[in-house]
Amino acid sequence: MSIAPAHPSATIVVVRDADRELEVLLVRRSKKLNFHGGAWVFPGGRIDPEDHTANADDLASAARRAAVRELREEAGLDLDTHHLHPISRWITPDFMPKRFDTWFFIAPARDHDVVVDGGEIREYRWLRPTAALDEQRRGAIELPPPTFVTLSELARARNVAGAIETMRADQPRPYTPIVCNIDGGACSLYEGDAGYDERNPQADGPRHRLWLLESGWRYERS
Repeated sequence: MSIAPAHPSATIVVVRDADRELEVLLVRRSKKLNFHGGAWVFPGGRIDPEDHTANADDLASAARRAAVRELREEAGLDLDTHHLHPISRWITPDFMPKRFDTWFFIAPARDHDVVVDGGEIREYRWLRPTAALDEQRRGAIELPPPTFVTLSELARARNVAGAIETMRADQPRPYTPIVCNIDGGACSLYEGDAGYDERNPQADGPRHRLWLLESGWRYERS
């Protein structure tokens, strides 16, 4: 079976301080979309040809421009590329029919109202990371695994400054999931997990994984 190509894309995690607590912007994809239709995600999309420039034709720079453009198109918010901090890079597992190589950035919100495009994006919400995770566990909202993991990491931060300090990286942290079927669901292994190279969730040692269980999801990093 041939492996589908991973399309370059970019996502931006917009955060703000509200009532002394951290909130993150989530937008809901139209249910009509084939890929994660109806799910709550961070604004983002594919890197288009116009996101590249002749003088700076590197993927990292194009990803920044794509993230800013997608945020404007989907949520009506404007940010400068230099306000973006890289945090991670997610590559869809090779068994999926539609795959993306997605750069994740974090940035503080500016004081503008969110206006969704009404096409691909139908709703938006500002949520505390813990509140979003609680709603997912109750079945009130759907979160894709990269969104769930990112929110789990953000749940450790109390404000925007703390979130950026916690999440930012000189190079985006790589996430190329290896999904293993287990009793009661699946386990998605990430780089740094003791079982990653051997595709063995039972391996002893450090853990970096997402438990995708019928009883509920749980992110583990030690």
